[in-house]
Amino acid sequence: MQDDRPPAPGEREAVGVGPWPGGPDAWPRLPDGSPDPRYDPELLATGDRRNVVDRYRYWTVEAVVADLDTRRHPFHVAIENWAHDLNIGSAVRTANAFNAAGVHVVGRRRWNRRGAMVTDRYLHVHHHADVAALAAWASDAGLPLLGVDNLPGSVPLEGYPLPRACVLLFGQESTGLTDEARAAVADVLHIAQFGSTRSINAGAAAAVAMHAWIVRHAGPPPSAG
Repeated sequence: MQDDRPPAPGEREAVGVGPWPGGPDAWPRLPDGSPDPRYDPELLATGDRRNVVDRYRYWTVEAVVADLDTRRHPFHVAIENWAHDLNIGSAVRTANAFNAAGVHVVGRRRWNRRGAMVTDRYLHVHHHADVAALAAWASDAGLPLLGVDNLPGSVPLEGYPLPRACVLLFGQESTGLTDEARAAVADVLHIAQFGSTRSINAGAAAAVAMHAWIVRHAGPPPSAG
């Protein structure tokens, strides 16, 4: 079902798949002959150029979210948002890739979605006015709150017994975790570095920390097909 038409000179190679082969008569159906509600008729007719794995080609956003909900990982990602940090979008995109249970934006409600590449549509994104509100939510949910920052007194992420169910909290680019965040978390974890730079950016740190959770707790991903 991949669109294998070669690109014309100067044309970028098409991403995704073209219309469902065979036209409407061949569209996916349930055993009783009715249309399969997971599939979007517009995508079936025109093609699916979204950045989704093959198993979700032509599916509606709602169907994708419902399927992801059956196997969300029990870790959450929280990000402080006091200065419209561009790294938030990157962290959200990574949270989608690792199928986090939820993303929590702390501080300003509005955040820069450009870096998320619309992956926030497939996640449960929550807002908390401040760190105290996030901490109260985590306490009610029985989830330990863990900060990620290279602060004095922080402990190495490498080898740390990350809980299966937890909230990973990241601070702003440049400033890192606020004093309120440092006081609210059970531990602050840092990522080992071996070069000359003082720190890595917040989006990269979030990706490393989430992958550390995946290595510790997750099995192999489902087939992409």
